Amino acid sequence: MFVGDDWAEDHHDIELMDGSGRRLARARLPEGVTGMARLHTMIGDAVGEAPDDEVEVVIGIETDRGPWVAALVAADYTVLAVNPVQAARFRDRLGVSGAKSDAGDAHVLADMVRTHAHELRPVAGDSAQAEAIKVVARIHKTLIWERTRHTQRLRYALRDYFPAALVAFDDLDAADTLELLAKAPTPAQAARLSLAQISAALKRARRRDITGKAAAIQAALRAEQLGQPEIVASAYAASIQALIAVLTVLNTQVTTLQGQVEAYFGQHPAAEIIASQPGLGAVLGARVLAEFGDDPHRYATAKARKNYAGTSPITRASGKKKVALARFIHNDRLIDALLAQAFTALQASPGARAYYDRQRARGSSHNAALRQLANRLVGILHGCLKTRTRYDETTAWPHHINSAAA
Repeated sequence: MFVGDDWAEDHHDIELMDGSGRRLARARLPEGVTGMARLHTMIGDAVGEAPDDEVEVVIGIETDRGPWVAALVAADYTVLAVNPVQAARFRDRLGVSGAKSDAGDAHVLADMVRTHAHELRPVAGDSAQAEAIKVVARIHKTLIWERTRHTQRLRYALRDYFPAALVAFDDLDAADTLELLAKAPTPAQAARLSLAQISAALKRARRRDITGKAAAIQAALRAEQLGQPEIVASAYAASIQALIAVLTVLNTQVTTLQGQVEAYFGQHPAAEIIASQPGLGAVLGARVLAEFGDDPHRYATAKARKNYAGTSPITRASGKKKVALARFIHNDRLIDALLAQAFTALQASPGARAYYDRQRARGSSHNAALRQLANRLVGILHGCLKTRTRYDETTAWPHHINSAAA
């Protein structure tokens, strides 16, 4: 039996279909326990009329997470996660009028899993530990991205009315910078800051060379600069006070969540293997584990893991023309972590450095060489996870280490 589930925030449009494509039932079910119970009843009623004693229920839905999907998996249904782009392309095959409805989308999903189930990806059977790591790792990274956005807003505001602050402070989201800007948000107030006040803020932030840095900051704040009228400067000061308050909270929560990420990651059985990889610590390792998942049957080969990561190239061939291109459709969080790992591995692994240098010598740009290194590291990680062994430099890079030594 094939089921199409077009989900929304508060309801699900369901269609049941048999192997010949005949519609067995159609309904709109509410989200939650009531809707799930009604879905089980619909499937039970339809299965009761089937001649076979055992019927496999295959469900197509355009998501792979959430309580509803977890309940479907727990009920031992075969749940196939359908990419919305795939569903949209399949809809065009069934009709060219452009008509669209939720019930129609449920029909498309049911027919899609009936005819193309062998080409769709089942929902991964990740452990509860991996799901917990994904929750904390994703929100930790999200808060870091939010901190970057608010820091850029602070920079733009200071550039418009207080350019001396950009000269005085190198790191706008640092604790000492936020403290001093909150205390003196206008150019006139900042020029009156004493060396003792500046030094105290630097000391609380545990800076080095406090005397020299305090003198340099005071000189920059007291230097001549172009400015705005006093009333405009006061308005800007009020706006950056709000940004400073947000950044202060973000700094605190990022630090708190980092501890949570490290704690959850340390409890996972694969943490030791992942942390042994060059360039992966507790935080980056947690992000990589969270986005890859820990289902041992999800990636049949290293190539499958590389394709999912988005580090492997795609080939476009037509006639006599053949070109290899980078993948631009990928998991942004995963590719961000993998490229960060590759960059760090340049210092941590001689073999990785030799591989990167070899790509650069062939004419690859820095980004292309880094992406190729990340692709190689994904393959090494796959081998380590498959064999349950820690990373070994000589095993991972035998040819490149020997070439570098020569």
